[in-house]
Amino acid sequence: MRVGRVIRVEDFPKAKNPSYKIWVDFGELGVKRTSAQLTKYSKDELMNSMVIAVVNFRPRQIADFMSEVLILGVDDESGSGVVIVRPERGVPLGHRVY
Repeated sequence: MRVGRVIRVEDFPKAKNPSYKIWVDFGELGVKRTSAQLTKYSKDELMNSMVIAVVNFRPRQIADFMSEVLILGVDDESGSGVVIVRPERGVPLGHRVY
């Protein structure tokens, strides 16, 4: 798991469930792409936010998009959305999560 910053968010109408296409900067590891059902958040809320992601999964084809990482989140109290797991303050991009 590594820390990254969201640098680009687009709607993903071809996904089976409401989702975004998200690009995350992991510093020296580079920019990785993911498809995520984080539509509880607006694109503006996601932009420049810090996230924690699993970066060592095999890439997975989602419709016409290759998803390379998995942003971590948990169900909210109502079970109707996902809350992103993120650092409480700024940390260097690409650093490992212990």
